[in-house]
Amino acid sequence: MRERLRAPEAGRGFELHPGAWWLWALGLATAASRTTNPLLLMLLCAVAGYVVSARRTDAPWARSYSVFLKLGLAVLVIRLFFAFFLGSPVPGSHVLVVLPEVPLPDWAMGVRVGGRVTAEGLVFALYDGLKLAALLVCVGAANALANPARLLKSLPGALYEAGVAVVVAMTFAPNLVADVRRLRAARRLRGRADKGVRSVLQVGLPVLEGALERSVALAAAMDARGYGRSAEVPPAVRRTTTLLTLGGLLGVCAGTYALLSAQGAVYGLPVLLAGVLLALAGLRLGGRRSIRSRYRPELFGSRAWLVSLSGAATGAVMVAAGSAFPEALHPQAVPLTAPQFPLWPAAGLLAGLLPAFVAPSPAPEPGPEPTSAREPAPEPSAVASSPVHEEPAR
Repeated sequence: MRERLRAPEAGRGFELHPGAWWLWALGLATAASRTTNPLLLMLLCAVAGYVVSARRTDAPWARSYSVFLKLGLAVLVIRLFFAFFLGSPVPGSHVLVVLPEVPLPDWAMGVRVGGRVTAEGLVFALYDGLKLAALLVCVGAANALANPARLLKSLPGALYEAGVAVVVAMTFAPNLVADVRRLRAARRLRGRADKGVRSVLQVGLPVLEGALERSVALAAAMDARGYGRSAEVPPAVRRTTTLLTLGGLLGVCAGTYALLSAQGAVYGLPVLLAGVLLALAGLRLGGRRSIRSRYRPELFGSRAWLVSLSGAATGAVMVAAGSAFPEALHPQAVPLTAPQFPLWPAAGLLAGLLPAFVAPSPAPEPGPEPTSAREPAPEPSAVASSPVHEEPAR
């Protein structure tokens, strides 16, 4: 019974739909946008990191997660740097240091360089920087777990015409990471330094050129094979498809923005649902233009639904907790108070760990085959003592 409950290894029949990973990551990003509590944000980053470490493969796109972690750390450092040297709009009474203030003209009212650095301003900048860093971590988790080629394969038929541009956009970053690793390894083999500003300048242009060339070559190969070719449809159907798709996407964007903001949570969900229905209707109608057949189409199975629902549950719990625990989710910087750790929202964030247990585990790398018991390998002493029969020369 225990073997049946274990998640299977990722294979052709058990691979998770890449869209499920993006839905899970968007749910986590929604949860991150609803709070500035550093304890909850760090717990959210830990949840995303654990799922990535448990279900990440050795593919080139899976190695981009560390890049997003470094980018989030850089965003946090830059936010604190600006708050330290350029001041913060939050007033404070706990002065840490007083910097020399640079006088500015009258037209730059509200902007200052230097002056008092308060603890309240730095704490406020820390909360905002952690929120943006958590969003980057969620996006990086989706990039590391979802296969971009399979995600492109599962696009609806109405989006085939934009497939070439999508290929270039989605394969540029993985190719960039792979080229960086390849060129750094080549420089190490030649005895050259692979770190520092000079090495980055010498490697940067070949890396960008190589990654872009590989992405464009893939797009050209898809175009040559007829990817995105569409059938003739009446003009009325084409216009209706365009209106439904664009209107649905605008509704999805407006509803998502309303859900992420604190004031639009009431009307955000109806607008989002209406936009999703319009977009699905447009994509369904536009799929008739596609004359391209699919070999082994991507299936959205039960495990993909569990992964998607875990992300949706995480975001829904944080949206509901916004009205129940407003002070705990948004700790105040003035006056300085220690952030609380609400148990109910924290338990909702732990629901995002479900993909680490239900998603198919990555297949192990093939190792050397073990020696068969029926045909044991000859011992070195027997090989050395065996006579060598030489063929007489003719």
